[in-house]
Amino acid sequence: MPGDQGNGNPVVALSSLPPGATARLASVNAGAGLRARLVAMGLRPGIPVTVVHNRGRGPFVVAVHGTRIMLGRGMADKVLVRPVRAGGAAETPGEEHA
Repeated sequence: MPGDQGNGNPVVALSSLPPGATARLASVNAGAGLRARLVAMGLRPGIPVTVVHNRGRGPFVVAVHGTRIMLGRGMADKVLVRPVRAGGAAETPGEEHA
């Protein structure tokens, strides 16, 4: 199923999340160069990422470990994440947001 990486939690592009949403980085759908660049900025699989700015175009800003990072829209499209509920657990398909 598209957007599902086998464990029942949805995987979506980071760029699809609204401001204020938190997710855990699942993977990066890009070459080794971009993956290395993102790791150097602190974006590693499993870490929580909070969307600070996303207006659908232009810069995409996230907070990682208390630091704001600006990504190009194309980069944010390639970062795959699992949305996290307020309690910190990954959402499962079909669950409603509170």
